[in-house]
Amino acid sequence: MKNTYQVYLISDSTGETLDRIFMALKAQFKDFKYNINQFSFTRTGNQVSQILEKAKKGNSIVLYTIVDTKLAKFLAEESKKKNIPCFSVLGDLIINFSKTLHQKALHVPKGQHVLDEEYYDRIEAIQFSMKHDDGNFSNEISKSDIILLGVSRTSKTPTSIYLANRGYKTSNIPIVNENSIPIFLRKNPSSICAIGLTTDPKRLFDLRKNRMNSLNEKEKNDYTNLEDITKELEYAKKTFKKFNWPIIDVTRKSVEETAASIIKIYEITKKNV
Repeated sequence: MKNTYQVYLISDSTGETLDRIFMALKAQFKDFKYNINQFSFTRTGNQVSQILEKAKKGNSIVLYTIVDTKLAKFLAEESKKKNIPCFSVLGDLIINFSKTLHQKALHVPKGQHVLDEEYYDRIEAIQFSMKHDDGNFSNEISKSDIILLGVSRTSKTPTSIYLANRGYKTSNIPIVNENSIPIFLRKNPSSICAIGLTTDPKRLFDLRKNRMNSLNEKEKNDYTNLEDITKELEYAKKTFKKFNWPIIDVTRKSVEETAASIIKIYEITKKNV
């Protein structure tokens, strides 16, 4: 445990931004053992002092997102006195942006959570995507920004929800046969950004088997049969190619990586419309 670091994530807001930055950072270090100590809504010197009293016990690292310059300076100075490595993940960035834009930063905590038009658009996208999950309300599919198609367990739902959080109204449709594709989309295959998701048959076999086990359900022969799964995927690919829809293989991709590829395709499609 001696080589295990105590990582203190200190934020003056929800800590969501800091958490994501740390996840990206720690992925770059193979032998990094750590325990996370998370502190949100840290907005007073007293709160900072209490946290640092715990952190000074040793092998600690402090990362913070605090936009109040006085409080951020206090945290940095107190950490230095206690010999605690302390890093701001936004400080230099805000200063440099301020210089580039020729304007002062607002230094408002939780500024990214302001209830502006973009926020409400994102909430609307989330509601839309949840409503249009798994082929539901297919009569409204023309209102989608993005449509994801694929056989069962090809990450359609989690990817749709992730995209919705980015503000994209996303419908997802399970491919069973061509009739499972809404008439509007069959007649207008290029009117909306439609994308096919596929995966490796063996990977899909494992996912489906684990799914059935977790639900304590009896296995369906066609659902968890490798030969049938291979045929399903081949049929889906033929369908995607027939309608000239881009195909993304999600086998070795995280939801975030898949979504990034989808957004790229969407932006290109949008320009060409």
